Amino acid sequence: MAKQDLIGGSIWEEYSQKVQELMNNPKNQGELTEEDAKRLGGELIVADFGAESCGDAVRLYWIVDPKTDKILDAKFKSFGCGTAIASSDTMVELCKGKTVDEAVKITNIDVEKAMRDTPETPAVPPQKMHCSVMAYDVIKKAASLYKGVDMESFEEEIIVCECARVSLGTIREVIKLNDLKTVEEITDYTKAGAFCKSCIKPGGHEEREYYLVDILADVRKEMEEEKLKETVEKQASGEEVSFNDMTLVQKIKAIDSVIDESVRQYLIMDGGNMEVLDVKQNGQYTDVYIRYLGACSGCASSTTGTLYAIESVLKEKLDPNIRVLPI
Repeated sequence: MAKQDLIGGSIWEEYSQKVQELMNNPKNQGELTEEDAKRLGGELIVADFGAESCGDAVRLYWIVDPKTDKILDAKFKSFGCGTAIASSDTMVELCKGKTVDEAVKITNIDVEKAMRDTPETPAVPPQKMHCSVMAYDVIKKAASLYKGVDMESFEEEIIVCECARVSLGTIREVIKLNDLKTVEEITDYTKAGAFCKSCIKPGGHEEREYYLVDILADVRKEMEEEKLKETVEKQASGEEVSFNDMTLVQKIKAIDSVIDESVRQYLIMDGGNMEVLDVKQNGQYTDVYIRYLGACSGCASSTTGTLYAIESVLKEKLDPNIRVLPI
């Protein structure tokens, strides 16, 4: 059967040559027995793990030297698609020669990168990344059996993105440190959500406790509350609060106040008016979206002289990086 009969031609081209070869000719597929362990002077470990997202399952065999904790040999059996077979084979190859503690540090991204033909080109298409995320979990299972502990003992933090192994703490910290405002920015900074995308929002491969959209909303809310608290404390102590230090609500109030004091009366005299519709931070700029009312809505100067005058007043009294945009 031709490749195109199994996978669309364009999708097939998104798989690295290494993945294509391992799909059909895995190097480490098979099983290890107690006889093999005895021959090598090690302990046989057999771990099973299944992925609910696609029904794949993998069985990992280790022979571990009890004196050094070194993995002397490893093999796997995979009950799943070609991507699962290729990633399982690569995972086993990465385990060989490492100690159990070193193997536990192998991530799904390590496996995916090891299957790439070139460092900058992903080994599998994003929609198939979820088929190659069992490596970390089955390694944890094997390590827990060898050490006689729970799998969770190897997990120091809550993992939100299993593909990139990005923790909840890391995502929250990155949002705060870099003032991120979109999920796309989170992905750019951390790679969370870049692959199977099931961690971005509900409706992915399987139900999750944490989603990037919710984390972003929660952290942004916390940031606004912290900023408001700091502003209130500054005002209570008599300290002047700069426009950039204000919360969004405070910025809108400040803009409205300046417009009431310096702009609105002149518009009303000409039979018009204006209202502030929204305020958005766009990099270093604060974009103020306005709508003209009455005679101003049809006035030719509303997009030239009047607009320039409004923007000039706001820049002078509040912040030089304010831009006024009529809608």
